Amino acid sequence: MAQTKPLRIGFVPEHFSTPLHYAQAHFGLTAELIPFPSGTGHMITSLRGGEIDIGIGLTEGWVAGLGKEGLEGDGGYRIVGTYVETPLCWAVSTGANRPDISSISSLKEHNNCGVSRIGSGSYVMSFVLADAQTPSWLSTSSTPFNHIPLQTFEKLRNAVNDKTADFFMWEHFTSKRYYDNGEIKRVGEIYTPWPSWQIVAATSIKEDARLDELFEKLDKGIKHFEENEEESVKYISTSLDYSEEDAREWLKTVRFAGKTKGVDVGVVQKTVGILRKAGVLEEGKGISAEAMLG
Repeated sequence: MAQTKPLRIGFVPEHFSTPLHYAQAHFGLTAELIPFPSGTGHMITSLRGGEIDIGIGLTEGWVAGLGKEGLEGDGGYRIVGTYVETPLCWAVSTGANRPDISSISSLKEHNNCGVSRIGSGSYVMSFVLADAQTPSWLSTSSTPFNHIPLQTFEKLRNAVNDKTADFFMWEHFTSKRYYDNGEIKRVGEIYTPWPSWQIVAATSIKEDARLDELFEKLDKGIKHFEENEEESVKYISTSLDYSEEDAREWLKTVRFAGKTKGVDVGVVQKTVGILRKAGVLEEGKGISAEAMLG
């Protein structure tokens, strides 16, 4: 029977995935965990293609995916849970040997922006970055950057060094190892003005009892994460691409949801409002914030 099949859960194989790992390793979550190193945009495509049932990804990516003009059918997924309550620090990076790019202001001229995919978090946040400048760069151009889809973090790092792209945006601690080893250079940062990670379910399974098991086991995984710092540091620094020092620093900055089931509609409304101001979404296009929830 279809109902007995394990959920196929898409996730980004970075430090934020640690409680999900614990949910399966320690609490018996019945699921197939499918890594998406290229991020939320790729998960949206896979949800709509029936390749995964659940996605754990970035708030801005999920909201932009449902709020855009020309949405086909029911959009393929709904936001059903909250994963991380703290904002995400997006670091802005360029090539190690780019003396012509020294700050965010340099990007107005050097405007080839590497992104994982069109519609991904790295794409959406480039508009938020442009709108945050004084005066807003969006006041003179609706497309302040030339976006170059490059799929993975590794390809983005290579692109800023071979000058295929001038800069890209990625999570701070994931980028930091490559600042420390001199591969890329940091030129700035911007925080999301919303909680950073949400859980979505394909519309075909949003009334599925397997979701209740997911939320229950994920809550236990988060509690284990919070109560076992040394285990988390060891896992992040040995199984993922982070130093022990950076793992410890990240732990000081992150707060996961105490209860993963459910979403604050106010968070989605705020995200929609900011993405409209940034030109990512348009009033009256796509579905409403309330309709994005499962």
